[in-house]
Amino acid sequence: MGQTAIDSLGWIPCLVLTIFLDPVIQGVNRILRGKLIIGILWIITGGVFGIGWFIDIITMLISKDIVLLA
Repeated sequence: MGQTAIDSLGWIPCLVLTIFLDPVIQGVNRILRGKLIIGILWIITGGVFGIGWFIDIITMLISKDIVLLA
């Protein structure tokens, strides 16, 4: 799938957005990537009750990209 606006940001801004606004930012990012159900679930549940938020931060630190359900 094509690159979204969030994907075109640098690694540090993406990490900061992930730490502070993960459920909203990454939920929208997942919707834009074509994962509508996962994106809505991400926004409503706060990153799957914080577990997904924590995993997103770890994957951003390790691989510099969101890989779980993205």
